[in-house]
Amino acid sequence: MKPHLPVFTADPYLAPYLPAVERRLARANALERKLAGRGSLADFASAHEWYGLHRVRGGWTFREHAPNATALWLVGDFSGWKRAPRFAARAVGNGDWELRLPARALSHGQFYRMELAWPGGEGARLPVYARRVVQDPDTKIFAAQVWNPPRPYRWKHPGWRVPDRDPVIYEAHVGMAQEEPRVGTYAEFREKVLPRIAAAGYDTIQLMAVMEHPYYGSFGYQVSNFFAASSRFGTPEDLKALVDAAHGLGLAVVMDLVHSHAVRNELEGPAALDGTHHLYFHDWRQNPDGSFEGRGHHPVWDSVLFDYGKIDALHLLLSNVRFWLDEYKFDGFRFDGVTSMLYRHHGLGVDFVGYGQYFDDQVDEDAFAYLALANRVIHAVRPDALTIAEDVSGMPGLAAPASAGGAGFDYRMSMGVTEAWKTLLEKVPDENWHVPWLWHALTDKRADERVVSYVECHDQSLVGGKTALFRMAGTAVYDAMHRGTADLRAQRAVALHKMMRLATLAAAGGGYLDFMGNEFGHPEWIDFPREGNGWSYDHARRRWSLADDPNLLFSALGAWGGAIVRLAAARPHLLDAPPKLLAADGDAHVLAFARDDLFFVFNFHPSASHVDYELPVPPGRYELLLDSDRPDFGGAGRLPAALRLDAAWTTRGDQRFPALRLYLPTRTALVFRRIPS
Repeated sequence: MKPHLPVFTADPYLAPYLPAVERRLARANALERKLAGRGSLADFASAHEWYGLHRVRGGWTFREHAPNATALWLVGDFSGWKRAPRFAARAVGNGDWELRLPARALSHGQFYRMELAWPGGEGARLPVYARRVVQDPDTKIFAAQVWNPPRPYRWKHPGWRVPDRDPVIYEAHVGMAQEEPRVGTYAEFREKVLPRIAAAGYDTIQLMAVMEHPYYGSFGYQVSNFFAASSRFGTPEDLKALVDAAHGLGLAVVMDLVHSHAVRNELEGPAALDGTHHLYFHDWRQNPDGSFEGRGHHPVWDSVLFDYGKIDALHLLLSNVRFWLDEYKFDGFRFDGVTSMLYRHHGLGVDFVGYGQYFDDQVDEDAFAYLALANRVIHAVRPDALTIAEDVSGMPGLAAPASAGGAGFDYRMSMGVTEAWKTLLEKVPDENWHVPWLWHALTDKRADERVVSYVECHDQSLVGGKTALFRMAGTAVYDAMHRGTADLRAQRAVALHKMMRLATLAAAGGGYLDFMGNEFGHPEWIDFPREGNGWSYDHARRRWSLADDPNLLFSALGAWGGAIVRLAAARPHLLDAPPKLLAADGDAHVLAFARDDLFFVFNFHPSASHVDYELPVPPGRYELLLDSDRPDFGGAGRLPAALRLDAAWTTRGDQRFPALRLYLPTRTALVFRRIPS
């Protein structure tokens, strides 16, 4: 019997590709049965409980999967960093190596690594399943660390679950979350930043750069140790305390998960663990001239690419998602680089203009099957968990349920919204903004998928890019952001910054995301310490003092950001259904729409305020809930603070309907609530 695919049969343009959709679903189902055997897929995803170093009754066990190895030793503090017979592992079949040690052989805090021999060579490596990896501050060499604290962390909120709501997400990086120019810690983030996030009304945190990465400047996207929380921010207990404290504040914690590639470094990562390049990856090699060959090397990222058709790779990656749910109680994942995973061309230089591109021979169907199985594992272990796909291609079904032939993500990142704002700000004069086009850009998504929308995430803040505020205000962000400023660039930037965020949150629907600091218009870009900037931390931090200064417009933007986030958080299902368009007036530059009992009105006109603007609404009385022009939000205060209006019957042509007669100051956003009768 063929699977029932209501999502895809509802889209007539997908009809020619239904056989491919059915084939993908059948492939994922068959793979699940193969991997699960007589158990479950979640049971299969437990390699981390077998491999790696574990304290067991009576001693220690260490296991590593290295099929090409001919010998393997643990070396470390305990062996004088030499190969000692008592620390030599033995081959136990299926490519596995095992070492059993008495309890006194190792102690908490000691450092170690593996040394392996293979046909024609040998080398030092870090265990793939190492749970703690630390860099020596002097030699800069990374080593695994025995981690068995005498007092394991005790969870204060072990049963916390994600409420049924669309997430309002605060994207954050622990290391750059402090104002001082240095690397921040998990503990500092817990003490100083978590309260800000909760007070602002966000209900979800998306933590970046959690998995260990050798180069801080990679923003965490060149992962070396998939089971180790980055030690540069603190201990595993510190990270657990952060997650636990977030749960205590009602915040879900989602991890930025990088399963699209791994760092090419052989000493720190799994790229050539047993002397081969193809244990977990597509094969690759570097030529004498420095060029690369093979599908396993990413031509832009200079990283190695997983082969999702290999059982060993699936065992590693599926176990990795379960590990972070079990060990650190993360509440889900934002999967990074999904486009790169899904296509052999990785989306590089490709414009997706037709449905055929989602089903041709450039699609890596092994990757699609892996993503589907990863979602099944996550939702089996934590039915409440959130999964979000970062995909620029618009692959149909990515955020559709498995029962409908999809990959099962709960949300996809709505990356077209930020591109729409960028287009307007960089290429279109304000007086030529086309409101109907903007409405389409904000609401353009598949009916079967939920999205997470944003004006800007970390991508727009990185060095070489521009934040929305800087793009609008330019150098005025440095010297004209005081309240009462007469600088026209600053006034425009502040007004549009508020309007863009409310329009994105309210019109796009689903989830909403802000990157740390951008909610208050952080004026500076992100630039991690590197040789090109003299290894400076000056731009790898957040200037919270700007948001805390009541004399600056940054504090006004922060107040507005909190107000709109709390508005959404107070109505968990407000954004579920599509919004009802009331006006997309290209001449007046007015956009208005309704969601439930809330009515959102925007005047994007750069110079004209509208008097007695007629907005068709249901009959009744309306109160003004939010006004971006309020003085505390950095506006001119052109409307009364406590405004209530009655819809009056009006006639337009041969139509008679109730309408609000509104004063709409230029570049303002208003939110009205219909008062129950």
